[in-house]
Amino acid sequence: MITDLRSDTVTKPTAGMMDAIVNAKTGDDVYKEDPTVNKLEARMASMFGMDEALFFPTGSMANQAAIKLHTNPGEQLICDKWAHVFNYEGGGVSFNSGVSCRLIDGDRGMITAAQIEEAINPPDFYHSPLTSLVCLENTTNKGGGACYELEEIERIHKVCSEHGLGLHLDGARLMNAIVAKNQDPKDFGKLTDSISICFSKGLGTPLGTVLVGKKELMRNAIRIRKVLGGGMRQVGYMAAAALYALENQVDRLKEDHLKAREISELLAKKDYIQHVEPTETNIVIFYLSKDLSETKFMNDLLEKQVRISNMGQGKLRIVTHLDYTDEMHARLLGILDNYK
Repeated sequence: MITDLRSDTVTKPTAGMMDAIVNAKTGDDVYKEDPTVNKLEARMASMFGMDEALFFPTGSMANQAAIKLHTNPGEQLICDKWAHVFNYEGGGVSFNSGVSCRLIDGDRGMITAAQIEEAINPPDFYHSPLTSLVCLENTTNKGGGACYELEEIERIHKVCSEHGLGLHLDGARLMNAIVAKNQDPKDFGKLTDSISICFSKGLGTPLGTVLVGKKELMRNAIRIRKVLGGGMRQVGYMAAAALYALENQVDRLKEDHLKAREISELLAKKDYIQHVEPTETNIVIFYLSKDLSETKFMNDLLEKQVRISNMGQGKLRIVTHLDYTDEMHARLLGILDNYK
């Protein structure tokens, strides 16, 4: 059996989740008549202390909708150079919103309030784009699952407030950060204007992201979702999967984090590894020694039925998840420990 560690998106629904899906009460969500979707949206808004929530099929669509809600064409957002909204959403920032990105060289995908303040264009200097939005990512994907400290987000929130900027949090793996740092979701709601929370990664659903935000911002969210092609019908089946995940698959994220740390600690001791990024959650980013090619290493693992990701620029990635069993973990540790 293949041990697939390319991403936490490769998981299959558990038996309990399938029961929840099959037994879901549904309606037409375009008419806002799906009771299970409405229940999920209400729960997510309450969980994060936000006014409203809207269910999207994908995290990228939710992020793109948020950016469009926050900005006007010709404006500029600030984000880290590794941000998902810049690297992995097909150029949607420019295509959908007509907005450019001011990239910051952060630390493992995280940027600081001081860096943001320095990157803001003077609002009265009409030769440069008007800065209108800051996008953070927590946890960071290319940054190896790194987590923001709430204190830094507080400082960023202060800068955004002082300069009249929106603050969007790409929380594709925010539940991983909340579990790892033992944080209160409402703190993120207090410090941001909008948050996207994905269910198809560590929480193990087939699809689904919820965008939560302040009432005035979210007023046109359903219109933007429609424009982007995100109107859905009896999607309560997927909302039921998300509700099941919230009830049953949040605390177990600690298991993914522990396994990732054990992989990271083992790799850090091996001669064929040049560097391993600090591992806080379920993502391990590492670099091979210069005399070992990434292609050879990945092919060697594939021969042993193990798949991992190559993220470019020398970055290799392992992501632990719901379907990565204790037996798979023990076997992988043995393969990595004895690799020559």
